[in-house]
Amino acid sequence: MPKRYIRKFLNNKGTAFCLAFAFLIVSMIMAISIGTVHVPVWDIMQIISSEIFRYSPESVDPMYTNIVLNIRVPRVILAGLVGASLAIAGAAFQGLLRNPLADPYTLGVSSGASVGAVITLFLHLSLPIIGSFTLPFMSVICSFLTIIVVLFFAQKIDRLLKVETIILTGIIFSSFLGAFISLMIALTGDELRQIISWLLGSVSMRGWDYIIIILPFFLIGSLLLFFNASELNAMSFGEERAQALGVNVKGRKLLILSAGSILTGAAVSVSGTIGFVGLVIPHLTRLLWGPDHKHLLPLSLLAGSGFLILADLVARTIISPLELPIGVITAIIGAPVFGLILLRSKSKERGA
Repeated sequence: MPKRYIRKFLNNKGTAFCLAFAFLIVSMIMAISIGTVHVPVWDIMQIISSEIFRYSPESVDPMYTNIVLNIRVPRVILAGLVGASLAIAGAAFQGLLRNPLADPYTLGVSSGASVGAVITLFLHLSLPIIGSFTLPFMSVICSFLTIIVVLFFAQKIDRLLKVETIILTGIIFSSFLGAFISLMIALTGDELRQIISWLLGSVSMRGWDYIIIILPFFLIGSLLLFFNASELNAMSFGEERAQALGVNVKGRKLLILSAGSILTGAAVSVSGTIGFVGLVIPHLTRLLWGPDHKHLLPLSLLAGSGFLILADLVARTIISPLELPIGVITAIIGAPVFGLILLRSKSKERGA
């Protein structure tokens, strides 16, 4: 009896959003508070509220103010934006391709974004007019070009663009682009350390400038996916069914893939390659709260944001004062969790 009531409680969409939002807020408070220097929660609230409402906080150590506003808050916000971007892009790709293994990495989008970023770092590129936006611009363009090329070759192999064909083509291109990145690393000189540390994934010492870089891409990509939630619901039942319901399948597919590429490219450009967020978080969210993309997309966004904030907290505190790459933490957590999810789903299929 209690189990049934717990399930009913969790399945309530209002409860789901409250839990996801609470998870995000708790993650943010923990990440801002915990570190080499512990900042009390009450002081954090005073510092942030004084910054918003423009008043001088009483009895707050200036060192705490500097740590919170200039180091931890921008780092937490950036980690949250990256996690949200990867999770919502993964949710959209999984729904569109009707496959739990689809994510920005298996489709080659992340590898394409990485190539754009590595070329920018390797050649010290700075495009006129956009300046500091060169890195995210190159990442987004390369991720978008990658998905276009993947779809082009997949269509040459199979005119119906079956899900399996797209995923296999994505994996092939991901491997090819990975080899290209390795070649760039082998040829590099002084930039080797910068490229390697970037590829391992990190949001350390990025600051407010990086938030300004990712924010417009995050807003554009997320809004495009939110506006296509109904179409994603229709296409998750099959393209023929979606077409019968009046969905312009080819146009919507390209739009959704483009939005996912924008989100992935921007996330990769500011944090490097961080795996398993776009794979595990949407899958776990779907298991808990169902496949309706009107709820799945925002819930994945909140859960992915909170998860990456906590992963970053673990990365910088587990062997303090040294810091681990955040990609290592997400892989250590994500791989076993995803393995358990797959085992559970297979055992359910056998039971059915």
